[in-house]
Amino acid sequence: MAASVWSKISDALPPDEEHFPLQFSEKVHASILEIMKRSRCQLYTNAPASSRLLNAQIVLDVSWEKLNMGTWRHVDKEWRRVYSYGCLFKVCALCQEEPSEEDLLQAIRTCDMGLLMGAAIMDDRLQVLVRILQKDVRKDTRNEHTEAKRIKLALPEVPQIREDLAIPRLKCPSLESFKENYLLPLKAVILEETIDHWPALNQHPWSLEYLRSVAGCRTVPVEVGSRYTDEEWSQKLMTLNEFIDRYILKHSDTSQDEAKSVCGYLAQHQLFEQIPELKDDIRLPDYCCLGDGDEDDVTVNAWFGPAGTVSPLHQDPQHNFLAQVVGCKYIRLYSPEDSDKLYPHPSQLLHNTSQVEVENPDTERFPKFSKAPYLECVLRPGDVLFIPIQHWHYVRSLEQSFSVSFWWS
Repeated sequence: MAASVWSKISDALPPDEEHFPLQFSEKVHASILEIMKRSRCQLYTNAPASSRLLNAQIVLDVSWEKLNMGTWRHVDKEWRRVYSYGCLFKVCALCQEEPSEEDLLQAIRTCDMGLLMGAAIMDDRLQVLVRILQKDVRKDTRNEHTEAKRIKLALPEVPQIREDLAIPRLKCPSLESFKENYLLPLKAVILEETIDHWPALNQHPWSLEYLRSVAGCRTVPVEVGSRYTDEEWSQKLMTLNEFIDRYILKHSDTSQDEAKSVCGYLAQHQLFEQIPELKDDIRLPDYCCLGDGDEDDVTVNAWFGPAGTVSPLHQDPQHNFLAQVVGCKYIRLYSPEDSDKLYPHPSQLLHNTSQVEVENPDTERFPKFSKAPYLECVLRPGDVLFIPIQHWHYVRSLEQSFSVSFWWS
């Protein structure tokens, strides 16, 4: 198996140094470029593994420091590309001889770090490599009854939705009807039977077992804490298997106490760009064609977590189709016309987020909040909620849930 791994990886690389591009601007120091050229040369020679790993780690360490020298938006893309090259060189060093399964798993994690923190290089070569590696990692060997060990939860307590506050529901409206009656007047609506054809809902539903089989060994960012406005909120990187064990099934031996008291949420992550196998299970809603851009201008995010995850009341600068695949969510919407009653945070960082705890408001601090009209719903599997641009929305998972959002203009 080991020899075949390197054979497949080498076949996915350029045939020689001459066809292996390393083109950077003067922003990248000559010294680090020289180390990358040395790493490139080592790909096509019999250099010792220790030397290959050392050079790759130097590239990673230097570029990692550059990635963490300020806010993410100000990170120069050149250094993100350097980081991706460092990941590529490390993956090759780990696999060039006789990789153990631990080496292969480390190589997969390295690819994911490049996909998460770096920038695309050589026609997205890291995506090619991680697909090769995934096929050679043996299947999950946990006991077949592991999933049955999940904590038995009571049925979710579903809020009673008042008829006069309910977001309207509609089955497969025409594009013209949706545009005239909801998109242009900026009215929320739940679209039914519009994603029933998704493989994620019928061909191979997104059970925990299925998600493990497709992406269990992949590294993803997880929000730790019930909501991002809490002081103790943080983010961690872990494999999807670790996330499921620790925060969905809550039977991780290493962090059992933490899992019981703290919520973990794989939230607002472009999982489908990182793992195209899952992207094949969903489809872009037809109504997105009414937007100004093309398909590439639609931002698709994953939202996967246990019961109790909360997205505080906030607004977004684009339209949103929120498609529910697994579980149920309670959602409340407020018009941007009532923003003055919703008490946005004064800080620039959280100006699009309300200070109010929607289901437990402090009426003394926020007296006008109770006067703000709203609409609400329980979103169920197969439902798609249209949230118009800048409409405030509050979301709480009633049970284990997987949602997909489509942001478009």
